[in-house]
Amino acid sequence: MKNLQALLLCSDDKIVRVLRRVLNELEITVEHCPNADAAIQKLTRNRFEAVIVDCTGEQLASSVLKSARSAPCNKRAVAVAIVDGQKALGSAFDLGAHFVLYTPISVERAKSSFRAARALMKRERRRNARIPVEIKVALLVEGRAEQSAITSDIGEGGIALSLPRRAKNGERMQVRFILPDTEYTLKCTGEVAWENAHRQTGIRFVDLPADVQMQLNAWLVRHSPDLEKDDPPVPCKLTDLSLGGCYLELASPFPVRTKLTLSMRAGETELRVEGIVRVMHPELGMGVEFTQKTGIQKEQVEKFIQTLTGSDGVIPQLMVQPESLDVGDEPSGAPHAPADTDDPLLDLFLKKSSLTPQAFQIELGKQRGSHSQQEAAASV
Repeated sequence: MKNLQALLLCSDDKIVRVLRRVLNELEITVEHCPNADAAIQKLTRNRFEAVIVDCTGEQLASSVLKSARSAPCNKRAVAVAIVDGQKALGSAFDLGAHFVLYTPISVERAKSSFRAARALMKRERRRNARIPVEIKVALLVEGRAEQSAITSDIGEGGIALSLPRRAKNGERMQVRFILPDTEYTLKCTGEVAWENAHRQTGIRFVDLPADVQMQLNAWLVRHSPDLEKDDPPVPCKLTDLSLGGCYLELASPFPVRTKLTLSMRAGETELRVEGIVRVMHPELGMGVEFTQKTGIQKEQVEKFIQTLTGSDGVIPQLMVQPESLDVGDEPSGAPHAPADTDDPLLDLFLKKSSLTPQAFQIELGKQRGSHSQQEAAASV
């Protein structure tokens, strides 16, 4: 399988040399563009797993990043902004960046950032991988009779098939089929993602249950030995934990709206949860909201909190694995819609994500000392 591909828009020769060196060591091929017109042209014709843009000229940088998001083949590309060290952080995220590199760029800091970016790039490539296969699929739209269709391929994120009738973009349906060469029946919700001129339709899987995703991924690996392996999980420090989320310290946090799997261990107690990044502070850490909110998971989180608060000197071990980047129409740094919650930590993530990193850390400190937070969460 060919290397991951990155498009680089930058006219500073020194920055280009540093990034070429770093990306080459990480097995990422660089397509360098000295001007915005050339970059936009390439984005409309070729697929890239990452788009790296020097934001010295904000208007040009914005046009390139918008072109990446509007090009179907690059909509899910990881966007990296190169900004002046004195520049306001928010403006880079307002332009649509997922990661930020500050100038002057050092080799070590660039490596740290791109290791995190590469993990997401690999995940997105895996999501885009398709295995050609023709199987019968049953589709059920509410209020209509069940219909069948034949697939042309299967991937981690969905299937392509030919429908007997034209479907509406975004239309949801129940999908059911047997994974080839197995006896496993995959059942899930799907939604229409695209339709081409040949009347083929793409169905995106929606909120796949963990056991279904595991079966599908295992099948894809068996039938595509060249499928890119994920980077290993990233160790980080747990500083705050509640029933609804946690704050993690790490040098290269993942972008807002990154879906994650967290594996925590304290003594003999283990916890595995899924979450989504709600607030991110470059080179400091990130706030994660837990996405599975069943009674069983809350009991497991509560047990983990009790283990931390009841054990003197136990240091929790935590590993984080990115799963996907939840791409939306809003800029990556846009705050999540505020919601009323009785979880102070989660409330902080959802309502005060626009604070500066320093002000946010002060708010975290205040919560650690509050009576309500001590009852609801553990600070370690």
